[in-house]
Parts: sequence; structure tokens; C-alpha cells
Amino acid sequence: MTARYACVNVTAFPLQALLRLRPQLQGKPVAVLDGEPPFEQVCSLNSPAMKLGISPGMTKLEMEMFPTALVLPRSRAEEATAHAALLECAGAFSPRVEDLSSDVCFTCMIDIAGTETLFGSPDALGEKLMKRTQALGIHASIAISSNFHAARCLARGLSQRAGIRVVPRGMECAALAPLPLDLLDLSPEHAETFSMWGITTLGALAKLEETELIARLGPAGKELRLLARGESPHLFTAIESGLTLEERIDLDSPLELLDSLLFVMGVMLDQLIVRAQTRILALASITLSLDLEGGTSHICTVRPAVPNTDRKLWLKLMHLELQAHPPQAAILSLTLQAQPGATSKVQLGLFSPQVPEPMRLDVTLARIRSIVGEGCAGQAVLKDTHQPDAFRVEPFVVPASHAMERKPQTQRVAMRQLRPPEVVTVAVRDRQPDSFVFREKRYTVEHAYGPWASGGDWWKPTLWSIEQWDLVARAHDASWLCCCLTRDLTRDPTDDHWQVEALYD
Repeated sequence: MTARYACVNVTAFPLQALLRLRPQLQGKPVAVLDGEPPFEQVCSLNSPAMKLGISPGMTKLEMEMFPTALVLPRSRAEEATAHAALLECAGAFSPRVEDLSSDVCFTCMIDIAGTETLFGSPDALGEKLMKRTQALGIHASIAISSNFHAARCLARGLSQRAGIRVVPRGMECAALAPLPLDLLDLSPEHAETFSMWGITTLGALAKLEETELIARLGPAGKELRLLARGESPHLFTAIESGLTLEERIDLDSPLELLDSLLFVMGVMLDQLIVRAQTRILALASITLSLDLEGGTSHICTVRPAVPNTDRKLWLKLMHLELQAHPPQAAILSLTLQAQPGATSKVQLGLFSPQVPEPMRLDVTLARIRSIVGEGCAGQAVLKDTHQPDAFRVEPFVVPASHAMERKPQTQRVAMRQLRPPEVVTVAVRDRQPDSFVFREKRYTVEHAYGPWASGGDWWKPTLWSIEQWDLVARAHDASWLCCCLTRDLTRDPTDDHWQVEALYD
């Protein structure tokens, strides 16, 4: 199989990492300052800033001469998330990716040999790769060649104008000929030597005699000539990159308004959705981490019933969560970390009843929780204990299709639970109920079943604290009543006050 490489090169990476989450600044002159105060210098800038006369290395004081230019501090955290997103994008085209990035430039090489059946020709792959990087808010230059170093030099040669360059096999030397010599990252000694010789392009270097070049520069001369001709070999060193759906932004100024925070989160959420969709995944949960003034933080997690990529739904859920639990100080930075989930759909049976959409249910439950409080909205699940009425509230989940199949009905006695239980006065004979008054009627017990002792957890002293009877009683007007009576054994045993817990039909 013939080798084939694609190079993705992103210049002014510190600036592009900031602008991808600030689309309102696109097209405006922007410069990025790096360094410790008061020695900050411009490390990255865009074309509009260059047209104003700004150049790399300018100090913060010199930048005051350009009042129309926007100045942003460098954010290593945002660069790390953008770097991970680009490597993740490259990994979608091939499992073999090598990272060659520098401090101010992102560069990665992709081994695309044998990917024609998946992505088509090299030109088609380049177009798809360009669209993926643009969807991340990054402008990159892409070069494809059968030589590793040739692809890298060609991509760096396109750095001033984002585009795609595909070189046919065997044409690497001709394609590299017009490129400047500084693309080879020459040492100061070699750069001075070539300048004295009048060598300024790769083509001029490639035409030099190999033996003469080795005689003057040693083995390094042979390697530089092979690089200029696009013939230098390379041992590919692939990296292992996983899927980490995380976006972070350091705010330019402290933020207090919730609406402004939602606007920033909307841009970050768009990036998370794009990255998940490229892997045919959805977002199962999102954890929002806020760094606040004073060194404190605020963390909350939103987890809907079904993984999805609905932007409006996620924004609404996060809005309701922040309304219910607002941050206690101004926000300095925020991080969105998502957990991926499968994009499965719930398919109901042909004769199944119509149910609300899970996404609408999530918003409704979030609104209810903001009113009644956390832990008070969901489905009741019985606890593994003998304690009466012991249950916990869990979030609603959408069952799988096989779990929604109808199960055979079992015969159960109809029962109506009384909440709260009604207190009655009971006459006891031979240690069992004999008669009682319930709802202004006096009943005589005809049949009594019990007692059944119950209680709470075994490690507590009130192990058997409740006595329960099932009674069949008849009133004077010949009406019948089937009920469940209980009394608390921890009270005075002579106490005749019982409770009617339930009525049986």
C-alpha cells in the first residue's frame, strides 16, 4: 500500500482558539498578549490587525496606539480544549495521527493510506476535512502528499491563505520548488550559509549537488536536500487520542447576568453538539463548572431522560437549573463537560398509548423541581426495608422497547390507601380488636386476621414497633367494612387509639 499523508496546519492558534468561542469578534482586528505583566507582548494576531500596522512582539504599551484593535489575554485552557477538538477531528479520518504542534501553531499529520473506500479520493477527503475544521470554528490549511515532510511544508506554505493542496505522487519536488527556504526550520548557522549562497527557495536547494552539499554542511546537508525534494523518509509516531467532550472559556470581564451567560453557553454548546455528531453520538449529560470571584466555584449537572442533540432543550434545562441554583458571585470562566450517549430512539408498539415526548417531559420536570424543590419530583421507588411507606424519589427514565411489552395481569385485591391515616378508638378483647367507631359508624369485628408485627430496619431498637390487623367488620345498618388497622407498640399498651391505614374492596 502506497503511503499517503494529510497535514492540517492552523496558524495564529492562540488567536483562533479564542475566536472560535467568540463569533462576534470575527472580522475585527484582534491581537493576543502573552507574558507576565508588565512585559506582555503580542504573540498572535489576525489579518485585520496586521493591516493596522500591528506586528508580533509589540508590547501592551505600544498597542495603545491602536485604539480600534481588540486586545485579549492568552488562554492556555482554551487552547487545550481547541487542541483536543482538532485532534479528535483528525482521528475521525484515521486512527493514525501524529501531533507536531508548536507553541503558537497547531500541526498534525494524518496517515490516510487505504481510506479511499471510506472518504473517496484525496481531493474529496480534503474537502470533508476542511468542512470539519470549519465547523469547529477553525480556519486551517490542508495539504495531501505521499511524502510526510512534503505535506507538512505545503500546508505551512498555505498558512497565509486557508485552503487545500493535493499533490499527485511523484510531483512533490515541483510542488515544493517555489516555497521559501525558512519552511525547513533551519538552524541560524545554516540559514546564514544559505543566505550567503543566495539560496532562498526549496527549489534552489533541491538543485544543488548532493556531494558538494555534504562536503560543506556534512550529513545535515543531505537531509536538507532530501527535505527540499520531498524525498526524506519519516517514521510515523501515532498518538492515542480519546473522546473528551469539553469546552472552556475564560471571560474577558466578570459576568453577572444570566442571559449573557446563556449566550456564551450557546456557542460552547454548538461546539459540543458538532463534535458529538461527528461520532454519531448524542449528549447524555452536561456538567457546568463556573469559576467565581473570590476563588469559589459553582458546579451543576443536567441529565435529561434521553440523550439528544437538541440545542434549545439543553439551553432551557441549563437555564432552569441556574435559576433554581444561581451562582453566588460574578463568573470569571466556565467549562462545559459532556458525557456522550447513544442516539437511540424509543419505538412504541402499534397499540401502545400515546405518551409525551421525553424532551418536553424533561423541561416540565425541571420547572416542577424549581417550584417544589430537588428530590420532590420523579418516580417513587420502594426501599429495601420493612419500614412502612419507605420509598425514595428517582428521576424518570424512558424504558427500552422490550421493557414496554405488556405483562400478564395478576389478580390483586383492590385497596384504597388513606393518607393521612384516620385515628379510631378500638375496643380490644382477648388481645385482638373487637369493635371500633369509624366515620360516625360503630362496627363489630366479624373476622380478624393477625397480628402481623412490622417495623423499620433490623439494627434499630424499634425492630417490631407496629402491630397490623386485617379486619372484616359489620355495622348496625348491615353495611360491611374491610380495613387494615395498625397501632404503635412503642406507646402505652393500654392506649386504645388505632389508625385505619387502608380500605379493601
